[in-house]
Amino acid sequence: MTDAKPVLRLENIVKTFPGVRALDGVSFSVMPGEVHALMGENGAGKSTLMKVLGGIHQPDGGTIFMGDDAVVMAGPLEAKAKGIVFIHQELSLAEELSVAENIYLGELPTKSLGRVDWTRLSDQTNAILQKLNVGFDANTRVGDLSIANQQMVEIARALTVDAKAVIFDEPTASLTDSEKVVLFDVIADLQATNVGIIYISHRMEEIFKITDRITVLRDGQYQGTVETADSTEESVTQMMIGRTLDLSRNASHHALGDVALEVRGLSCGKHYRDVSFEVRRGEVVGFYGLVGAGRTEIAETLFGLRDPSAGQILLDGEVVRINSPADAIARGISLVPEDRKGQGLVLGMNCRDNMTLPQIDRLKAGPFVAQGAEMEIFDKYHKQLDIRTPGWKQRVGNLSGGNQQKIVIGKWLSMHPKVLIVDEPTRGIDVGSKSEIHKLLRELAAQGYAVMVISSEMPEVLHVSDRIVAMYSGRVMRTFSSEDVTEDNLIQAISGMTSEQVA
Repeated sequence: MTDAKPVLRLENIVKTFPGVRALDGVSFSVMPGEVHALMGENGAGKSTLMKVLGGIHQPDGGTIFMGDDAVVMAGPLEAKAKGIVFIHQELSLAEELSVAENIYLGELPTKSLGRVDWTRLSDQTNAILQKLNVGFDANTRVGDLSIANQQMVEIARALTVDAKAVIFDEPTASLTDSEKVVLFDVIADLQATNVGIIYISHRMEEIFKITDRITVLRDGQYQGTVETADSTEESVTQMMIGRTLDLSRNASHHALGDVALEVRGLSCGKHYRDVSFEVRRGEVVGFYGLVGAGRTEIAETLFGLRDPSAGQILLDGEVVRINSPADAIARGISLVPEDRKGQGLVLGMNCRDNMTLPQIDRLKAGPFVAQGAEMEIFDKYHKQLDIRTPGWKQRVGNLSGGNQQKIVIGKWLSMHPKVLIVDEPTRGIDVGSKSEIHKLLRELAAQGYAVMVISSEMPEVLHVSDRIVAMYSGRVMRTFSSEDVTEDNLIQAISGMTSEQVA
């Protein structure tokens, strides 16, 4: 690789938005057949740099080279024509169209008189899907697929063109472990044909598993490029955030209070069965399991989004029936959902109004909303959560994924709930922001909140939880304290092994 020329090279790229210098002289290159990680905290400039490369933004300074040629990316179609392919973190699919139509959108094969050649379209698509080893075909409606399978459709698009560089932006965020294996095989196949891979991810284990080099940005500035094999998670993290992190296991130093939430024999159709647990004030209870274990469905039931088919929910020892989210909020239950864009935010509204939306009636002064009270709430959580935005007027849709997630968390914290349920609290969030949110969850518990954390990341549940509920196929297999849980017995439990089987 040392004698080869870069597939593409960006030199001294500058990009400024009103009030923000998003990129400040950033240089970056990717070699043929290389998997090159691009890392940094949310707001570091990664997405902006890739949008410059993809023709979505025009740089205010600097040059893009492909091979020896300086090029101008006038728009996304021109970037694609030059061999730059994006696999976006946020899905950009037409749900009413078929898988084949989505993959070849704008480039449908035609017959005479411009008619679509449906047979060739189907054959070409199925050939690509076969490589990905997915369980659906060309004619499947995209809206009928799971989020994970929709992500595989996005990945399939990369295999339809003569790509010189493929950019993967958090590609595994919605994938199961088996689907990740397929993705990594696809990346290896692209490498074998000398395609350059740019891999953006916050998941360190993936970075150190599949990448060759790592480039780090911080606050829009280039921090350096290192060989992955010569680096450690700690050294890369310090490059990203300028400090070291406390990644030790959780140890509570405060007394637990009374039981705030108790669930007895709760069932919900095929999603989960006979689930029982309790959460005390001052406690963080983590829920861990594979995709389909029923964790999110339990949270949705507690928040009034699903009706249980059996069992009881008790708040402060009293049996309650929660028929709607309004019921849940009124009783002091808040839910930070897994899908922040679809369920947690109104992307066209500004940061302040998103944060205060659930309590807008309480903030009214006569027929009008008391803007001073709104600003007091926004300013408090803007500072506490270190939300990076030019100001409260910024549209939430313009924020990075991590800062959007912080807005959702701030919104529900401002309601001062008795029980805070957080589903995948740090999905798509960088390691520095993860640490801040983990610290915040622990602080909330110390203040007397009862906190439920649903996470697909083992280090996360181990780090923040006082107890961990391990689930498999809709059932609670075991409940561990922070003192007796190990990675091995947690894996055994979420794989369906009971304590008696392990013994």
